[in-house]
Parts: sequence; structure tokens; C-alpha cells
Amino acid sequence: MAVDLTPPDPAVVLDLMEAFRRSKTMFAAVALGVFDALDNKPQTLDELAEKLAADRDGLERLLDACVGLLLLERRGPLYSNTAAADAYLTTASPRRLTGYINYSNNVMWKLWACLEDAVRAGSHRWKQVYGWDGPIFSHFFRDDHAKLEFLMGMHGFGVLSSPRVVEAFDLHGFRRLVDLGGATGHLAIAACEHYPNLTAVVFDLPDAAPLATEIIGASSVANRIEFIAGDFFHDPLPEADLFALGRILHDWSEPKADALLARIYDRLPTGGALLIAEKLLHSDKSGPRWAQMQNLNMLTCTEGKERTLEEYEQRLRHAGFVDVRGYRTNSPLDAILARRP
Repeated sequence: MAVDLTPPDPAVVLDLMEAFRRSKTMFAAVALGVFDALDNKPQTLDELAEKLAADRDGLERLLDACVGLLLLERRGPLYSNTAAADAYLTTASPRRLTGYINYSNNVMWKLWACLEDAVRAGSHRWKQVYGWDGPIFSHFFRDDHAKLEFLMGMHGFGVLSSPRVVEAFDLHGFRRLVDLGGATGHLAIAACEHYPNLTAVVFDLPDAAPLATEIIGASSVANRIEFIAGDFFHDPLPEADLFALGRILHDWSEPKADALLARIYDRLPTGGALLIAEKLLHSDKSGPRWAQMQNLNMLTCTEGKERTLEEYEQRLRHAGFVDVRGYRTNSPLDAILARRP
């Protein structure tokens, strides 16, 4: 029998060898202010080098790489942002993801460099990388600028996902939504826009109040949303027949997640419900890739993990919830709805 000596296609390996370079190219361009510099008009290499105080040759290499990554366009000597860069990579855009990108560059990049140690130990790398034991979230609010940018990065994700999440199930029967850890209010805004009889509360730490108030106030449903400051692990929860948790449960271990779910269950009236926005792993955890990568991110950065619908259902039923349903939204976050009997 003939033996096939043709080697397998190395494309997947070669692609992954280069993948971190593509990410770092975007991170560096954001950090250096490339997209902000091009926010108003196209510019030449020399104009950008002077404005950004960058070496001409080094900057040209970065700009041309961004053209190759479809983040910039080049017509003759002029560079300009693509529509995606204008929307998501400029700090003036209300849809910007720059806060999360800078967090990825400045915080997560270092934690991911210790992924092997995280896998060996099965725990986050806060102590190893930063020398402290407290939750990594305390790092986000170390100053007003960092707080604003991180929250706006989360807002950018929310603008992409929240409309899909609130439309995943029919929520017309509910009257008052409380979004726990609701940050800028993107989910509450999307819910009130879609359900005209709904009122909402954004419940989050006091640090989130100024930006949330500003963004909610600029929305078309500002008169139906309020902000209440509090810690959902310790403070009394506002009254509601519908609670929401967006990108919250994946941050925490099972005991902490169970404690939070129990608090919500006890606060809900009969027939009330909990809406969860998280990226769902497939039942056999074979994908999707976004959730698998985020699962490793949770390992290096938090106490939690990404979960399958079955795993969420187990936690929810343990708390007393019934009628647990999941919906894949084709956006950065999926949706789960569970009811109190």
C-alpha cells in the first residue's frame, strides 16, 4: 500500500504564530493615537510622524500594517481611517472599544504572558504579575481616566450585544428591570427602547454613576431609567420582576455565583425572571472560538469561567429557578432566561 508522504497543511499553525502580532499592531496603533490623529481628515506620513512624535520609518511600517489589517486606507501619500476604525478605535466615538483595547494591551497582555502558570495552578495571575491579591477590578478604577475608558470599552461591547440580548425572549410581560452591575446602562436602554411599558434601574457601584447618568440622559428613554448605587453582593437589591446580569457571572467562582443567584431569587416575586448575557460555550465545549478564548482569559484574569448552557442551568436550578432557556444571538454575548416558579 502506498504511503502518503504529503505533509499536512501548516496554515493553521502559521496563522497562529502570527496572530499575536496582528493584535499587538492594533493595540499599539490605538495607544500611539494613530486613529485619533486621523479622525478628522486624511494625513501624510510626515504629518503623522510629527503629530505623534514617532520615528518616520517605524511609523510607516505600523501604518502600512494597519492598511493590511483593514484598519486604515492609503490613497497615494494619504492615510485615512476605515469606517470600522472610526467607529471603534477613536476615543471620540460613542461606540469606541478603545478602553477595552487599552486594558487588553496594558493589563491582560501581561497576564496572558503567564498563561502556562495559570494552567498549571488553575488560578489567576494577579499576584504573579502585579503583586497584589485583591480583585483585578480594583485596577480599573485606579483613576478617573482609566475608569472612564474601561467603562466605555464595556459600553462598546454592550452597544453591539444588548439589543440582541433583550430581543432574544419575549419580555413584554415584565414591568420593572434591574440590571445588576449595569455599568453605562446599555442593556437597560436597549430593553426600554424595545419594550415601551418597561421601566429600569441600573444598579452598580458609585464610581459608575456619572457616566451612566450621562449616557442614560442622552438616550430616548431617559425618563424610564434611574441609577441606584450599590454592591450587588452586599446591599439590598431594588424591587423588580426582571433582573439582568450582563458579563457578571463569568467573573466569579461557583460559590460566589451561587450566592448572587440566591440573592436574586429571594428578591424576585413569583413569576419573576432573570436575564443573563454571557457568551455560551457549546455543550461539548468545542467552540465557539470567542467563548474558548474568553474562557482562558477568565483563567488568567478572574476567579470565574465561561460556561455551557447546561452548566448555567445547573447553577440556576440549584438556586431554585425553572424554565431555563438559552439563545445564541450571533453577537459578542448570548442570552439566558430563567424564571422563579
